[in-house]
Amino acid sequence: MKTKFQFLAILALLIGTGTKSFAQEISWVAPEYSNSLQNPFVGNQKATDEGKIIFNQMCVLCHGNKGQGNGEAGLTLQPHPANFTALNVMNQTDGAIFWKITNGKAPMATYFEILTDNQRWKLINYIRELEKK
Repeated sequence: MKTKFQFLAILALLIGTGTKSFAQEISWVAPEYSNSLQNPFVGNQKATDEGKIIFNQMCVLCHGNKGQGNGEAGLTLQPHPANFTALNVMNQTDGAIFWKITNGKAPMATYFEILTDNQRWKLINYIRELEKK
């Protein structure tokens, strides 16, 4: 009887931990104030082209060539990298995405010191292009 109870307790712990990990993966929400941040490069094709270069240098390894979260390095990460073509990303404001790129959340790095504000905004322009394809 004691062994059966221990087994059930361990099973419940594993299920709870797995559910928490999945919940974190889909519920990364930027603070409300980030929604008011405005992308200064909206509609700027040159900035979008520069964002593509940044994406290919900094993001493709984890997020994949088409931004679907299936890059070689991202396949083993938990949680998996975001799929930029998914509705839950497309429905976020540029400001929220900017905040996430700036601050990161393990296993994603913070890009505050790696990319300038302008580079991060240009990257968002390119992410928006991926959503259209």
